[in-house]
Amino acid sequence: MVITNGIAPISAPSPIGTTTISPQSPIVDPLPYVSLKTGLCYDVRMRYHAKIVTNAYDYTDPHPEDPRRVYRIYKALAEAGLVDMKGASGAEHIGGKLMQHIPAREATKEEVTLVHEIKHWDFIERTASMTQDELVEETDNGDSVYFNNESWFCAKLSCGGVIDTCKAVVNGDVKNAIAVVRPPGHHAEPYKPAGFCMFNNVAVASRVILKEFPEQVKKILILDWDIHHGNGTQRAFYNDPNVLYISLHRYDNGKFYPGGTFGNYDKVGEGPGEGRNVNIPWPCGGMGDGDYIYAFQKTVMPIAEEFGPDLVILSSGFDAAPGDELGECFVSPAAYGHMTHMLKSLAHGKLAVVLEGGYNLDSIATSALGVTKVLIGDAPIPLTNVYARPEAVQTVDKVSRTQARFWKCMKIGHMIHDLPEAPAVERLQDIIRRYQASQLFAHFSMTKLPIFRDRISRSFEDQVLCTPGFQSAKTVVVIVHDPPDVWTEPDPVTGQISLHETFVMDAEIKYIQWAHQKGYGVVDINAPAVFTDQEDEGYNVQAALQDLCLYVWDNYLDLSDARNFVFVGVGEACGGHVYLLGHREVRERVRAAIAFAGSKTVFPIVPIMDEFITDWYYKNSLVLTSSNHPMWEQSNGGKNPRKKYGNVQKTEYETMNELLIGKYTDVIAFAEEDIEESSSEEEEAGPDRKRLKNEGSSDEGWVDGVIPTSAAIM
Repeated sequence: MVITNGIAPISAPSPIGTTTISPQSPIVDPLPYVSLKTGLCYDVRMRYHAKIVTNAYDYTDPHPEDPRRVYRIYKALAEAGLVDMKGASGAEHIGGKLMQHIPAREATKEEVTLVHEIKHWDFIERTASMTQDELVEETDNGDSVYFNNESWFCAKLSCGGVIDTCKAVVNGDVKNAIAVVRPPGHHAEPYKPAGFCMFNNVAVASRVILKEFPEQVKKILILDWDIHHGNGTQRAFYNDPNVLYISLHRYDNGKFYPGGTFGNYDKVGEGPGEGRNVNIPWPCGGMGDGDYIYAFQKTVMPIAEEFGPDLVILSSGFDAAPGDELGECFVSPAAYGHMTHMLKSLAHGKLAVVLEGGYNLDSIATSALGVTKVLIGDAPIPLTNVYARPEAVQTVDKVSRTQARFWKCMKIGHMIHDLPEAPAVERLQDIIRRYQASQLFAHFSMTKLPIFRDRISRSFEDQVLCTPGFQSAKTVVVIVHDPPDVWTEPDPVTGQISLHETFVMDAEIKYIQWAHQKGYGVVDINAPAVFTDQEDEGYNVQAALQDLCLYVWDNYLDLSDARNFVFVGVGEACGGHVYLLGHREVRERVRAAIAFAGSKTVFPIVPIMDEFITDWYYKNSLVLTSSNHPMWEQSNGGKNPRKKYGNVQKTEYETMNELLIGKYTDVIAFAEEDIEESSSEEEEAGPDRKRLKNEGSSDEGWVDGVIPTSAAIM
């Protein structure tokens, strides 16, 4: 091509794969984001904060918040070739072709007090001049936090490093960044240090960014995947509409650190910040890749995308990784990488990752490496576990339904309107129970068993049914069960169900039919998930069920003529009959204890009345779980449950109805064998032996199963 006076003549189109650029056109970087490096904030001086050694035990078993945490992460990055190894000492420049060093500096009083009270700042400052005895005393009196004379300096350095890391991302000096800092921050409340944390690094950095970059950053998303709830961060922004805080953490019904209900799914923010707080509280340990990815895809990312943040700050604890003894979960480096990859799609890629917890040195190193590679631009490692556990699905559903009041993306498939105040509004569980009662009356003449006790929910008055004359039956089958399963296909938009396409799956009726055919008495106890007269917060359904089971035993079963009792529990209601067996003297009359646990909780027996009840329970129980019950996961160690959980067996069934029907023959055989064995022992004992026992003669070798009351010998 010939160019005359700087103007190119019109020519034929360029061949495919080539580009013609006018020499007068300015050359602009076509990929400004890609051309930037990933930032790394690391300073070896943060290792100066360490627990004061007071005994030999501190050497053999170091504190979990170990100064080596940050070095091991940096070392892993260096050995992977992401940064120059020469910087490992912390004395030379840290960086390389892929990463750019962000120096750490001390946070100022003005910055820190944007979140923390001045007395909090003053207290941390005083630790620099305290004696060793004073530091040890403050450590002993603190909330899981230790101090030495360098804690003040390291806390400022950690906080200042996070602030400048976020500034570098906002300014476009780096495309994204990771701050490998300590002490961590998300447990630090505005008024006190806690949970290994001095200053709330992420909260302070967020406040600084919102103050100093009002045009560039109007909304910040803080995503916290540390295994512990970030109570300090949540409190700092609980009424702030400009900061969305999302936390995935282990909750254990409020028993896991930091404890209490502040981390539950119903804590959504208040005032102008209502809806800007999203807690995803795992009910137990053992959560893994599939659970976290499911939560991200179903809740985290849809809400984050609707929020539309200008900056994403990731409170990145790695204590959900395998091997962490505090977290006891199984999130792999691959999953951390995938979650990071999803977060990079927000805020034009402006993502700052900040180290929080994580106390297994190998785990945090490999996990942080997985995150950093994705930050730089590498593809996430393929996942090997993509299936969510039932506990995860249930938890995420509760979160979605709660958040549907605030986010359009969560409304789909959920009924979010308030129920109308009309007499016709009623829980389906009560309607179904009335239908069950009518059917059981029609087929087996079963009627309500009177319950006279104020302490027990009035709803139980309609939940306990019995066959006529069960008090005089030789054998009584007591069934304690959850409401039957309901199968339906809800409308995908409104969440409403079509009654025409809704079916009640009540397989428990087979066991009542069996007992009726054998001439056994039957007591049927239905345990609804919520009692109609006790919906106040804090009401313990399991405790109410335990009270009811004791009441039925004390006032009816124990006073009956029955020589043999068979207890059958279904679902969470199993906790009621297991509690009874441990809190009353039952061994001589209860022949079998059968629990259809399915995928629900397997309850241990507590030996209150009888120190030998654990061995007895293991011998006389049959506890059936579904094939997908969490206790059988390899991640849980693959060990058989201890005897206090009974004779636990894994089945091939997944749903409760499949389990009830599929194991019917085995369960009936198990129960009848124990009943027949008891009858045989009684026959062998003879009438004289029974009479002596009933008259109170001592016989240490008396066989279990012979009733010591004259009322039982008819």
